[in-house]
Amino acid sequence: MDEQALLGLNPNADADFRQRALAYFEQLKISQDAWQVCAEALAQSVYSDDHIKFFCFQVLEHQIKFKYSELTEVQQQLIRETLITWLQAQMLNPQPEKTFIRNKAAQVFALLFVTEYLTKWPKFFFDILSVVDLNPRGVDMYLRILMAVDAELVDRDVVHTSEASCFALMLEARRNTLLKDTMREQCIPSLVESWYQILQNYQYNNSELTCQCLEVVGAYVSWIDLSLIANERFINMLLGHMSVEVLREEACDCLFEIVNKGMDPIDKTKLVESLCQVLQSAGLFSIDQEDDVDFLARFSKLVNGMGQALIASWTKLIKNGDMKSAQDTLQAIEAKVALMLQLLIHEDDDISSNIIGFCYDYLHILKQLSALSDQQKANVEAIMLAVMKKLTYDEEYNFENEGEDEAMFVEYRKQLKLLLDRLAQVSPELLLASVRRVFNTTLQNWQTTRFMEVEVAIRLLYMLAEALPVSHGAHFSGDVTKATALQDMMRTLVTSGVSAYQHTSVTLEFFETVVRYEKFFAVEPQHIPTVLMAFLDHRGLRHTSPKVRSRTAYLFSRFVKSLNKQMNPFIEDVLNRIQDLMELSPPENGYQALLSSDDQLFIYETAGVLIVNSEYSAERKQVLMRNLLTPLMEKFKVLLEKLMMAQDEDRQMALADCLNHAVGFASRTSKAFSNKQTVKQCGCSEVYLDCLQTFLPALSCPLQKEVLRSGVRTFLHRMIICLEEEVLPFIPSASEHMLKDCEAKDLQEFIPLINQITAKFKTQVSPFLQQMFMPLLHAIFEVLLLPAEENDQSAALEKQMLRRSYFAFLQTVTGSGMSEVIANQGAENVERVLFTVIQGAVDYPDPIAQKTCFIILSKLVELWGGKDGPVGFADFVYKHIVPACFLAPLKQTFDLADAQTVLALSECAVTLKTIHLKRGPECIQYLQQEYLPSLQVAPEIIQEFCQALQQPDAKVFKNYLKVFFQRAKP
Repeated sequence: MDEQALLGLNPNADADFRQRALAYFEQLKISQDAWQVCAEALAQSVYSDDHIKFFCFQVLEHQIKFKYSELTEVQQQLIRETLITWLQAQMLNPQPEKTFIRNKAAQVFALLFVTEYLTKWPKFFFDILSVVDLNPRGVDMYLRILMAVDAELVDRDVVHTSEASCFALMLEARRNTLLKDTMREQCIPSLVESWYQILQNYQYNNSELTCQCLEVVGAYVSWIDLSLIANERFINMLLGHMSVEVLREEACDCLFEIVNKGMDPIDKTKLVESLCQVLQSAGLFSIDQEDDVDFLARFSKLVNGMGQALIASWTKLIKNGDMKSAQDTLQAIEAKVALMLQLLIHEDDDISSNIIGFCYDYLHILKQLSALSDQQKANVEAIMLAVMKKLTYDEEYNFENEGEDEAMFVEYRKQLKLLLDRLAQVSPELLLASVRRVFNTTLQNWQTTRFMEVEVAIRLLYMLAEALPVSHGAHFSGDVTKATALQDMMRTLVTSGVSAYQHTSVTLEFFETVVRYEKFFAVEPQHIPTVLMAFLDHRGLRHTSPKVRSRTAYLFSRFVKSLNKQMNPFIEDVLNRIQDLMELSPPENGYQALLSSDDQLFIYETAGVLIVNSEYSAERKQVLMRNLLTPLMEKFKVLLEKLMMAQDEDRQMALADCLNHAVGFASRTSKAFSNKQTVKQCGCSEVYLDCLQTFLPALSCPLQKEVLRSGVRTFLHRMIICLEEEVLPFIPSASEHMLKDCEAKDLQEFIPLINQITAKFKTQVSPFLQQMFMPLLHAIFEVLLLPAEENDQSAALEKQMLRRSYFAFLQTVTGSGMSEVIANQGAENVERVLFTVIQGAVDYPDPIAQKTCFIILSKLVELWGGKDGPVGFADFVYKHIVPACFLAPLKQTFDLADAQTVLALSECAVTLKTIHLKRGPECIQYLQQEYLPSLQVAPEIIQEFCQALQQPDAKVFKNYLKVFFQRAKP
């Protein structure tokens, strides 16, 4: 072997050596006999370096996986012998191999097993067992090989064949089923016996091997005969392990797999019950005396498995009509509820989380019962109290810097919420009463209560909104009891003063809840000023925590939008109070604004909503909107001048961002308008036209073009919707500036703007489109023709996206009934455009663009393909469009198994149908006598094709076309 190249296998080697080692590995993979050198090195222990040993196994793995069938019988025998020799050496070596080498060796053994067991090596396991006997190192390898075999046959986490086709997966599934069936017949009883011997031999003196063996039993039990494991000698041994500290976690998992095994419901109930009796008599149900949380987490998972297994049995028995057995099973389930509750309420969230499945399914049973017993009602209440307690934050939760532990608690809370929702389905009255009791007790004394208890009390009120669902948030009408209870709690929330609690979690929960129950303020509007003040002062938008300020900005926007008309008395007061929060903070003043620019967007939108939805006259609305937007325009002009003169690039970027924010804020205010309240009706057109005139000069700024153009472009999109035709005079000069010195991304983002204008104003913008059509196309072609590095993926992707945008533009023009825009560009330009569409349909393997191209072609045929179409277009149809409809689908890159490609083919079919519609028998004649014979299509297929094309139902032809090309492709 190349010793120099092997040096690069060491993780500490430098990049050049590592590169050389990788290249050497690739070289060995394709070499005919390199695997033999590696096999010899392993069998004779030539190398002591761990990374070289691992490397040799990798080469063997590649040979078995991809080239095994090319080997002769003798060579295959050599691989078998190599592995057995290596295995024998493991028991004699002074030191065991590193774990990563043993795992890789086990994978290679497993690969050879799936390849040879059914044909050449039926004694695979017996040969391994005869070598390892009960030698600890041998047993370790044997167990690792068993786990690797299970992973190959069962474990769906393993990514199997590189070809993810259904057929390959189906073949593999068949092979795996056959392997498991053969193993069950030939060797599983012997393997189970070997596991028993290993457990018996090592349970007291080698916990590592015992745990490995328990893991193997747990893995195999899902697909072997359960009676081989679920019998007295095995179960007694496993239960014995449950009281040995180093073994009990693995024993727990093993019992869980046994319980999880699919079987007859009555047998399953018996199995679970017998296990429970033994576990209980061993004192394992006394949770409060156990302080090993890792074990309890596994034990909780086991109890959860037993509970869910019993519930699955109950469901099957009910379905089968066996009421007597179902009742017995229900009693068995009820007997586990006390244990379930102990685990659910445990202070460790992992232990609690592991039992939630059982708890959830138990509540589902209660939901199906016609009446609940007193004990069942008590169980429901106990679960409810447990959920309320477990929802509570602990002292360690870090609100300012949430890490992994905090994220896990948030996930755990989501699970508890599902339990609460299920409790509401079982007993909504009980849930409402319990929440009301906790809420009222807590809020009466909130000043002296710990933050986590106050937060959870408000959180529970918030959660009731989803737990007790109503349509359109109408919680305060309908069911009087519920409406009264919720109304009382909301009144308490807003009048208790709890919004002043000095903890961010309580503050946020307060604002989240008042927004969730915004309909309350329609019933009791007298509380609106109280809540508005909370939003506007140090409790909300001026809070010391940026997190609270940010979330409140969003919630305030929602609150104002939802109350709409009820806000009328407070509009000007609110606008005055939020004025300082809307200041554009330029980079040079060093002033740290209370809100980020993203948060300010919500404040501007809120201001817009207040003005637009007010009951003021149009004149007053215009004054207020001008007051809102004038400071932005003035600041914009000043900042743009400063940008033009700025030398330092960081300063340029900061100024451009600030300018962009100004445009974004103005744009956001326009979201308040609607079909009922248009810009015109509110008298605000003039203000926004002034904004346009202020912002458009930024397009000619040579600095920070990308940022500025992006902002102005977004504003134009909004103004096209809001100002309608009033925006049109600004479009030509804006377009001219945006087409100057532009790159692929600029064009790609500019084209949707032109598409929006074209689709909205159609013939109104025809003169403008005719004028800018070729300049736009020249800009696009110029960028597409720029040379790019062969491996520059991002440049290639940008060009692909630009090409799509270009075709989308042509589609919009033709689809908006404005084909004259193209027709009036002069014969040479028209031809050039048409050829780009043909090229897009045929030459680029991009089904999205191809689909668009065929849509354009069929539209042009529909418009120009008749007898009175442009001169020469009929010729173009037969010389280029018809061939495109065949050449594109015949390409190897046109994958008919891909959904997007099928859509492209569908549009191709529409194009052919449209040609036939416009040209009639002449089209059929051309296909029959000229074009299809030139492709060497058999006469009977030509006949069949033409008949399908003449079918009145377009769907028939689409389906036929797919079959036609599937047959035509090799």
